[in-house]
Amino acid sequence: MPFYPLIFTLIVMVAKNYSKHQIDIITGYYNNLDSIMLQKISELVTELYLTGSPAKKDQLWERVHKAMLKLKIQPQIISHIMQKKNVEILAKNLQDWLANKKGNQNTK
Repeated sequence: MPFYPLIFTLIVMVAKNYSKHQIDIITGYYNNLDSIMLQKISELVTELYLTGSPAKKDQLWERVHKAMLKLKIQPQIISHIMQKKNVEILAKNLQDWLANKKGNQNTK
């Protein structure tokens, strides 16, 4: 997270009278949002493989879409995945995203 938005967010949280503990929890959530969303997509891949109901699959794909938006995945990749609605394509992209995340962590 860039420095200035983080400061602004902290000022807003203090203004809303959050305790230090609550601010730490909220900040931790946003600092780990990418890991949280990747885990969520991983769980959704499993659910999509196991679900037989078309209505349930539609709900799961909508959740996948929201998670990809939060991860700021490139729009053309999101569009391709959502048009195909193929779990194998999603799983392959997820592997790539996880590998990229691990590679980024190793450089820190």
